[in-house]
Amino acid sequence: MSIGHTLLGLLESGPRHGYDLKRAFDEKFGHDRPLHYGQVYSTMSRLLKNGLVEVDGIEAGGGPERKRYAITEAGVTDVEQWIVRPEKPEPYLQSTLYTKVVLALLTGREAAQVLDVQRAEHLRLMRELTRRKKDGDLADQLICDHALFHLEADLRWLELTAARLERLAEELRR
Repeated sequence: MSIGHTLLGLLESGPRHGYDLKRAFDEKFGHDRPLHYGQVYSTMSRLLKNGLVEVDGIEAGGGPERKRYAITEAGVTDVEQWIVRPEKPEPYLQSTLYTKVVLALLTGREAAQVLDVQRAEHLRLMRELTRRKKDGDLADQLICDHALFHLEADLRWLELTAARLERLAEELRR
């Protein structure tokens, strides 16, 4: 996810302080990985330097000055281009799990056990996401569906690989 573009998109509804941007980001997109304040302010500094945001006001308070950021026309154009640009599909050709299975076979370890442990972890996470989806709003349901579909594809791969382990072991020994 592009943090900068996401923060720019959040600024389109109006100027905000860094604290407000972090809170909005975490509420909409950061359930599993909230932003750190330092990440917000370093991103805003870069966006400011690149002319995509401007300081709309500065408030003095008991602590450090609070800058209020506003998106520029260049920022609106940049986020628009980012939104409509398709994401590159991830083919997962460099899978850590595949590497573990092959290494287990090459080193005489139980590759089937690697697959079983991973299957159990996938199923645990799927149960957790299903509970979250049941209790969540529509946005949470959609993101959970996305994750669940990917986990289902992983489970299909785990089953297919388990069925082909013996053949893979033979090919690796050649």
